[in-house]
Amino acid sequence: MHSFDEIFEMAAKRHGGKEAMEAKLADLTPKSADELVATPDDRWLSMLTKCVFQAGFSWKVIDGKWPGFEDAFWAFDPRRCAMMSDDDFDALMADNRIVRNAAKIISVRDNAVLLCDLAAEHGSAAELLGRWPIADQVGLIDLLKHRGSRLGGTTAQYALRFVGRDGFILTPSVIAALVREKVIERAVFSRHALTSVQAAFNGWVRESGRPMMQVSRLLALSAEE
Repeated sequence: MHSFDEIFEMAAKRHGGKEAMEAKLADLTPKSADELVATPDDRWLSMLTKCVFQAGFSWKVIDGKWPGFEDAFWAFDPRRCAMMSDDDFDALMADNRIVRNAAKIISVRDNAVLLCDLAAEHGSAAELLGRWPIADQVGLIDLLKHRGSRLGGTTAQYALRFVGRDGFILTPSVIAALVREKVIERAVFSRHALTSVQAAFNGWVRESGRPMMQVSRLLALSAEE
C-alpha cells in the first residue's frame, strides 16, 4: 500500500501538479462535532431525504424541486414526518412539488422514526450523528443502513458529507484506488472489507494530518485521468 505522500504525487501528476491538487482539496473542510451537534434534527432528515431521492435520479432535478420538498414534508420536522398517515401519503403521491416515488416517500417516514428514536436515546439525533467517532465511519453507516430506510450504498455517505461530517465516500474512483492499493480485492463490501477500508483511511489520516474527506477525494483523483 502506498503512503499518503506517494498517492498525493500520483494525483498531482494526473491533475496539474501539487498546487492544483491543493486547490482541489481546499474546499473540503469538515464541521466540528459541536457544529454538527448544533445542527437541528430536521436538517439531518432533510439531507438524508435529499440523498435518498437523488439516488438513481437527476441531482439537478431534485435540487430544483427542493423548496417544494421542504414545503410538502412539513419542513422535515421528524416528529411530524414520523406521523405520516395514509391520507398524508396519498396527498404526497398527488403532489407535483415533489418526485412521487412511493418507496422513497415512505422512507421519509421511516427515517424520521429513526431520528426520533435516536433523539429519545441521546437527547437529539444530532448528538449521536455528530459525535460518532470519525475513525469508525463504517459503524455509523451500518447503523443508518440497518435502522434507517434506503440508506445503503453511498446514500448515507453522501448525506453525511453534505451535512458537513468528515468521512469517505466510496465512489467508483475511490474504489478503483482502494483496489489498486490492495485494501480490497473488488467492489464488494463485506463487513471485513469495510473494516479494511476504514483501517486504511485511518492510517492515511494519521499520516497526513488531513481530514478524511480530503483523503477520500485524493484517492479518487489518483485514479482518475
